[in-house]
Amino acid sequence: MLREEEITLLLQEVYDTYGYDFSNYARASLKRRITRLMVLDRFPSFAELLYKIKSDADYMKRFVEEITVNVTEMFRDPEVYKTLRQEILPLLATYPLIRIWHAGCATGEEVYSMAIVLKELNLLHKSLLYATDINPDVLEKAKRGIFPLNQMKQYTENYIQSGGKEAFSNYYAANYEYAKFDVSLTSRMIFATHNLVSDKSFNEFQLILCRNVLIYFDKDLQENVFQLFDNSLEGLGFVVLGAKETLRFSSIIKGYKQWNKEKIWRKIS
Repeated sequence: MLREEEITLLLQEVYDTYGYDFSNYARASLKRRITRLMVLDRFPSFAELLYKIKSDADYMKRFVEEITVNVTEMFRDPEVYKTLRQEILPLLATYPLIRIWHAGCATGEEVYSMAIVLKELNLLHKSLLYATDINPDVLEKAKRGIFPLNQMKQYTENYIQSGGKEAFSNYYAANYEYAKFDVSLTSRMIFATHNLVSDKSFNEFQLILCRNVLIYFDKDLQENVFQLFDNSLEGLGFVVLGAKETLRFSSIIKGYKQWNKEKIWRKIS
């Protein structure tokens, strides 16, 4: 098992050498992921892992991919998408330009889900979807819009449960083991590297989605991210969080009201 001082040393080395700051990530999750990486890549000791990260920038990319969580799916939590489709996006339809930020978008499944809903509501042409992640490699995957074909059955079920009325297969072309999503969906997407830990606000949005990212941050870092979202959100804009994430105990809560259970919050001041 890794010792706490070893994790601290590793995180400091990563920060000093590459500028990635993982110091406020939840320690239990970090320890599990670093231990898993050591097993997968067969490092006999912590010292060898540390040396590999310090000396090999390409391996550092793998480290970031393993430490950051990239598990996602299309129309995940269909009830949230049904609420977005039926209640939230019709409100935003009055804006001349709808700016949406998917923070921590991973491989982009939820960005494509949003684009499909916007297209069906005839809003995609006047929307901009900003998709950001700390990991440039997963952003490249998101840009391509290519996902395993064997996941389409689950994604189709999610889509139908979220209120989708079209044939989901209309949105992609099947090619051997992969599904390639239509380029019309990506025409309104902007992909960029952004670090929720250290980077600042870069635009003003009416809708921010950050789902199942904050559960891996400690309380102080969560608070910093909530402040970032507050600075990035227009008045009467919306924040959508994951099932186990909440604004309820944050310092910005007085400026927000709950829209739908714990998951959707509206800025009221």
